[in-house]
Amino acid sequence: EVQLVESGGGLVQAGGSLRLSCQTSGYNFDDYVIGWFRQVPGKEREGVSCFSSVNERTYYADSVKGRFTISRDNTKSTVYLQMNSLKSEDTAVYYCAAEIDPYFRCPGSSSGSEYDYWGQGTQVTVSS
Repeated sequence: EVQLVESGGGLVQAGGSLRLSCQTSGYNFDDYVIGWFRQVPGKEREGVSCFSSVNERTYYADSVKGRFTISRDNTKSTVYLQMNSLKSEDTAVYYCAAEIDPYFRCPGSSSGSEYDYWGQGTQVTVSS
């Protein structure tokens, strides 16, 4: 069974930085795509970033472009999300998700409904 565990969330001042980690297990890391999503209570989940292996492209939501960076460490089966210049509107629960179809092209739907496995989420709170 594929498992995903997020870590690295916390409380940070506006303008600060955090690095989120998504540790995966139970599957060949190279055979699936990892995406990052976030959700605020009362609002729809939105895609933040993902990397598409099939076309070797990285995607970012317009709201985070230039501030967030996604990266992978294949030896550790881990995906990272480096978040810089954080704003109060970045406050949310952040999730990583796995799509096991290696031909999946991200981004898919904005909600990530195509993804097969999800982590438990990690809270990011940005104080203003």
